[in-house]
This record gives sequence, structure tokens and C-alpha cells, in this order.
Amino acid sequence: MERDPYTYVTMSLSPGGPTYLGVSFHSPELRVRASVLTTGRPYLDISSNTVTVTVSTTAAGPVTTADLDIARQIHRAAARYLADCERLHHEQSANSGAPACDGSAA
Repeated sequence: MERDPYTYVTMSLSPGGPTYLGVSFHSPELRVRASVLTTGRPYLDISSNTVTVTVSTTAAGPVTTADLDIARQIHRAAARYLADCERLHHEQSANSGAPACDGSAA
């Protein structure tokens, strides 16, 4: 079943407790970019037409060992996401009889 693309944002506020913010992207309209600001702070943006999520260094300051650990976790998770998408796309293409895309440029 095909579904329309969407971005889902939830926020939970609790007096005296932590704030929870969740963002789920379910859209082909995503953009992902990474760069370094003129201040020397690296950042990663994931955005749709309706929402942007930015990840940057601890307290927006110098890069720490913890920041490196988080960047490595993001890298591993993105590699796993890519592998899962490629595997599932191949399986779904094989099951539908449609040609699978190998990810190479035309």
C-alpha cells in the first residue's frame, strides 16, 4: 500500500521534567548536508520542506571526544540504513519483477 509522504513531529513537556522532541521523516523530499561554520563548528542538517534537524558539537563549542563518538555513531547508523535500504530495494525489485537500481550513476 502506497502512503503519502509526511513529516511527523511530537513534543512532550512536563513540569520539572525533561522536554521530549521527536521528528520522523517519511518523505522523499529530504535533504542532508554537513559543513563547518565560519566559527569552526561542524554541523549536520537533515531537513524536509517542513522541518529541519541540526546536530552540532557539545554546547556549540570546540569538538570534544564525546562529539567524535556521536559522529561515529551517526556514521555507523547511516551506513546501516544505506545497507538495509539497498537490500530491501533489491528484494522488493526482485519480487515485483522490476529492475533493481545498483546505486551507480548513469
